[in-house]
Amino acid sequence: MRNIFRIISLLEGLSYLLLLFIAVPLKYFYGHEFLVKILGMPHGILFILYIFFSVILKNKMNWNIKQTIEIMIGSIIPFGTFYIDYKYLKSSN
Repeated sequence: MRNIFRIISLLEGLSYLLLLFIAVPLKYFYGHEFLVKILGMPHGILFILYIFFSVILKNKMNWNIKQTIEIMIGSIIPFGTFYIDYKYLKSSN
């Protein structure tokens, strides 16, 4: 289950960066909304899955409430999911 969360974390972080740094600027500077429409729904689903798996894995990974909140907040900070993967998921067995 941890590996599934790692994949979701990677995809969620990547979709967030694509939205934030490519799709949204294209929309507001050039009026091209196609990438926002294409990336928006998958990113939303990945975000929900990320939060869901962080709650599910809380007990299995022995995360306390502070760590769990930090992991959840990592999904709304650019590059946050990559930091969370490095700090909490990659080194765990």
